[in-house]
Amino acid sequence: MLKMDAIQKRILQEVAGLHEIPEGAYNFRVNGEGAGRNTTANIDIISKENGSGIDIHIRPGTKNESVHIPVVLSASGLKETVYNDFYVGADADVVIVAGCGIDNCGAADSEHDGVHRFYLEPRAKVKYVEKHYGSGTGTGKRVLNPVTEVTLGENSSMEMEMAQIKGVDSTERITTATLAAGANLVVRERLMTHGEQKAVSAYKVTLDGENSSADVVSRSVARDKSRQKFDALLIGNAASHGHTECDSIIMDEGKILAVPSLEANNVDAMLLHEAAIGKIAGEQIIKLMTLGLSEKEAEEQIINGFLK
Repeated sequence: MLKMDAIQKRILQEVAGLHEIPEGAYNFRVNGEGAGRNTTANIDIISKENGSGIDIHIRPGTKNESVHIPVVLSASGLKETVYNDFYVGADADVVIVAGCGIDNCGAADSEHDGVHRFYLEPRAKVKYVEKHYGSGTGTGKRVLNPVTEVTLGENSSMEMEMAQIKGVDSTERITTATLAAGANLVVRERLMTHGEQKAVSAYKVTLDGENSSADVVSRSVARDKSRQKFDALLIGNAASHGHTECDSIIMDEGKILAVPSLEANNVDAMLLHEAAIGKIAGEQIIKLMTLGLSEKEAEEQIINGFLK
């Protein structure tokens, strides 16, 4: 049984979309301690000996199974660093749902730094979903610093959905990936900051194998006095395809810095980057207002559609 109170269950629903115990493998972490775990015949979850995290082993050929590993912090002043390693066997096809939510009602800062390392064997396929969320009435900050390291074997693929829409005061997301021959990486990031929040997203993708490919796309909105930085580097060491894109809406006194970088070390490396930063077009708001929406409602409608 999961050992969580009403606030913790609400955060769990926000970061993992769970209203009840999921089917399949899971490991729930609440305020630095385990709150529930389940394994299956094909997916094993083992605590690290030093207590700093877990190892997840997915057997070769595993299909149509999922792993949920959400983290909830509701104690003000709690700071932790957790290391989770995923070993995905050849020909497996699984969904992994992570994410962290912090509810801080105190004066001390709360922080979760999660280091996730993925090792995909040949032809393995993973869909990885990670959502970050903050809430609470306290003056203490809600800090999340995720590190994701991906090693893709030959002809393996990974699709990553990264979302942070509300409540996180400071975040530095660092993602690195190395791709073998025929491997494919797709990243879709959605980010919104407000108040005086700060957010950094840094990606470094190395295309080492022939016919490897990567597509890294970020959509973001910076409101109030918040600040964002998007830093993406694609390195083509073989005949490969890479694309990175940053598409952002800036509002109020927000600031956004986009730093796309390409490094081609092979004549057949085809790399492309795109970056666009701008405000909401006035004609978009006017069009929606003619349909009966207020200016604020029209603005929110546009933002919600942009971040889908």
